[in-house]
Amino acid sequence: MKLFSTFAAITLLSSSVMSAPSFAGEKTMITMGGNPVALEGRIPKINTVAPLFTVVDEKFNPVSLSDFKGKTVLISAVPSLDTGVCALQTKRFNKEFTKYDADVVMLTISEDLPFAQKRFCQTENVDKIKVLSDSVWRDFGEKYGLLIKDRGLLARSIFIIDPQGILKYQELVTEVSEHPDYDAALAALTEISSAAK
Repeated sequence: MKLFSTFAAITLLSSSVMSAPSFAGEKTMITMGGNPVALEGRIPKINTVAPLFTVVDEKFNPVSLSDFKGKTVLISAVPSLDTGVCALQTKRFNKEFTKYDADVVMLTISEDLPFAQKRFCQTENVDKIKVLSDSVWRDFGEKYGLLIKDRGLLARSIFIIDPQGILKYQELVTEVSEHPDYDAALAALTEISSAAK
């Protein structure tokens, strides 16, 4: 269990619960290359209604969380697809997506412009998950407390929202250059989506 560099708060519908120090609802600090940076906004709390947000797709069409009502939604937030860890994170979820049915949606959200996201997806064959941009309104970053102050980037994180729109899982990677706990997120996704059936 990777707790030294991340915090995770997981509440599943079964008896299995994993938790670590949670910063939800509080002002949060993370590091970039070991240097402290502040996040703007407040991270939503587990077992509360997930904040609605609107981002854009590759054609600048608005995409809202409400578009996926009734589905289990995994959100993978990354600073920039043009960096190695972000690229690997996005490709990992694109690969894992085939293990889930149509009731599961996976989103990657970054502050990259839609043009750059489209180029990345074509080059890296990312064609199963939805890659979306928060660059227009920064609505997602503000509502989920992920905007890195004075950098215009999102902190690396994962959220899972159940079909009723309740936030059931969150992980904030406290050092931007490190990976999230993929195994924990995927196990939580499997349990949350299975419990919804």
